Amino acid sequence: MTDSSVTPVAGDLAFTREDLRGTVPEAAYAGALSFMRRRFTRDLAAADVAVLGIPYDLALSGRSGTRFGPRGVRAASSHIAWSGPWPWENDPFETLAIVDYGDCEFDPGRPMEVPERITETARKILATDTALMSIGGDHFVTWPLLKAHVEKHGPLRLIQFDAHSDTWADEPDRIDHGTMLWHATREGLVVPEHSVQVGIRTHNPDPLGFNIISARDVHRDGPEATARRIREIVGDAPCYVTFDIDALDPSAAPGTGTPVIGGLTTHEAKEMLFGLAGINIVGMDLVEVSPPFDHSEITSIAAATLLSDMLALYAARPGEKG
Repeated sequence: MTDSSVTPVAGDLAFTREDLRGTVPEAAYAGALSFMRRRFTRDLAAADVAVLGIPYDLALSGRSGTRFGPRGVRAASSHIAWSGPWPWENDPFETLAIVDYGDCEFDPGRPMEVPERITETARKILATDTALMSIGGDHFVTWPLLKAHVEKHGPLRLIQFDAHSDTWADEPDRIDHGTMLWHATREGLVVPEHSVQVGIRTHNPDPLGFNIISARDVHRDGPEATARRIREIVGDAPCYVTFDIDALDPSAAPGTGTPVIGGLTTHEAKEMLFGLAGINIVGMDLVEVSPPFDHSEITSIAAATLLSDMLALYAARPGEKG
C-alpha cells in the first residue's frame, strides 16, 4: 500500500524533464549527469542556450586528462543544481531555456580533422539562434569555437581568464593550446585592443596588442575595480568569454594540466563575473579541467559554479528578459 500524500521525488531529469526552464531538486548522488540537470537533447527549437562538451586534450603541452573535463564538470554540477547561482538575482535556469547538447563528436585518430568538427558543431548550434556555452577540453578548442561565433557575430572582443596569454607564435594550422590566440588574432577573429586577459602570471614577449591584467593587478586592485576595468576595455560590442581554469590558483583548482601558483581565488573569479553583468556576451567557454589531477572534485565544482555564473551573465545581457 502506498501513501498518496507523499510527493514523488524527481529523478533522471536529464531525460524526464519536460519544461526546459526551472529547477527541480534531485539527489546529488544519483541520476543521469547532465550539466545542472538540464535535459539532454539536440532539439533546439525551444532552447535559448545549449551546453556543449568538447572532450579533447590532444593539444596539451603538459599533463593530459582534459578529455575527461566535460564529464567531470557535469558530475560536479549535481552538487549545486538544486538552486540558481548566488548572489545573482536573475536565475538563468528560470529565465532561459537551457539544454545539454551532449558532446562534440570527432575521431581522435584523425587529429587534423578535429578543429573543423568543433567549428561545424558550433556552427550548427548557432544557426538555430541558440547561444552556446562550451566545456573543454584543452584551451585549443576556443579557436575553432571563435571561428563559428565570428561567422555569426563578426570579429569579437575577448575576455580571457587565464594564467597564460596563449599568444606564442606558431606555424599555420598547428594544433596547440598555447598558441590558439596567435592564430585567432592573425585571422582577425578577435579585436586585441578591445580585448583583455585577466590573471596572467607567465612571461610572453609579444602580447599581440591584448590588454593584460595580471594576477598581481587583481590581488592589488580587487575584483570590483578589475571588473570595471574590463568593462572599459570591451565596451558595449559583442564579446566572448573564455575561462581557463588555471586562472585560479592551484590551491583552488589543482585539476588542470599547467598549474601556476599565485593565481585568482574563486571569490575573485566569481566577483569579477558578477561585476560584468550587462556586457554584450554572445558566447562562452570554460576549459582545461583535468579530473585525473583533481582532489575531492574541487576543480570541477569550481568550474561548474563559474559556468553557472556565466549563464547568469548571459541572462543579464542587454535585451535579455532575464
